[in-house]
Amino acid sequence: MGAETAVKAQVTELRAVEGDRYMSRTRQLTFDGRRNGEAYFSPDGSKLIFSGEREPGNPFFQTYILDLETGDSWRVSPGMGMTTCAYFQPASLRVLFASSHLDPEADAKVQAEFERRETQGHNRYLGWNYNPHYDVFSSNRDGSDLGRLTDTPGYDAEAAYSHNGRMIVLCSIRDAYPLDKLTPDQRQAFDDKPENFAELYLMNADGTEQRRLTDWPGYDGGPFFSPDDTRIVWRHFDEGGMLADVYTMKVDGTDRRRLTDFSSMSWAPFYHPSGDYLVFTTNKHGFDNFELYLVDVAGHGEPVRVTHTPNFDGMAAFSPDGKRICWTSTRTSSGLSQLFIAKWNHEAALAAVRQAPPRGETGD
Repeated sequence: MGAETAVKAQVTELRAVEGDRYMSRTRQLTFDGRRNGEAYFSPDGSKLIFSGEREPGNPFFQTYILDLETGDSWRVSPGMGMTTCAYFQPASLRVLFASSHLDPEADAKVQAEFERRETQGHNRYLGWNYNPHYDVFSSNRDGSDLGRLTDTPGYDAEAAYSHNGRMIVLCSIRDAYPLDKLTPDQRQAFDDKPENFAELYLMNADGTEQRRLTDWPGYDGGPFFSPDDTRIVWRHFDEGGMLADVYTMKVDGTDRRRLTDFSSMSWAPFYHPSGDYLVFTTNKHGFDNFELYLVDVAGHGEPVRVTHTPNFDGMAAFSPDGKRICWTSTRTSSGLSQLFIAKWNHEAALAAVRQAPPRGETGD
């Protein structure tokens, strides 16, 4: 049986631990490769674009598309270096993703990772890689006509299109460069945690008119547009890197609002297409136990818990019609991450969000 056929033939129905209140007909989508995750729907809801660790000659993530109707999947990215954070462009047949394939040391880093795994094994948890050679690229859905959208020193990644397809929001560490401009204390801080220099930027879909939106100690990343493209939601980590909360702001960087205050790691927010609430990931229930939660778009109510399974459930995204949800989970026999999909009960979710008790007043 072929790998792609397995997506259809080997799909297994799972009984939802949470009693199917919000999610039903939960099933595993991906089986190929050691890890798969971070998936987002195409504008018509028929496909997913995601990150997968499945290339025989490359231990790092590459970008793939999965056709939900046929079960076929294919690689979009060049296959070299690392890739992350892919997204479909609305009203277009193009996609974007971040890639480090132009890193002159890409091959050496691949070999070094293979050698590390031979002696240390495969890490269960992978730290995020802020490769300074990451840039944002655009291509056709088959990987052809690859074009570079960012060309600045430092990490450029975590990009997403607006719903009208005209803008891109992204995360960048570009303003830390050149590193020799930093003071000794700043350089030490950069060497310890380069992500604390990460800020959000906005640009046109063709990469022009790049401008900075945030200027705040700590890591700002993982941004997405609201359904009406008037606001941006993102994750903000404190400088220690262990605490994060979900924030929104207008697309010009004004009117910053905090939506969560769990004193834990709350991140990976994504709007429901209704615009009434968003889903996010948090480890409120334990350092290694990430669960999905909902919160209203203004952050007035206490967040509502969605999943109740051990280990990791996170990086969720809704289909454009709001009737399905896809997320990354380690609820697998191997304990490694794979993609899951379920039918979404918007009415139950909306009722729960509206009935949630008020959230305590918090400041920035």
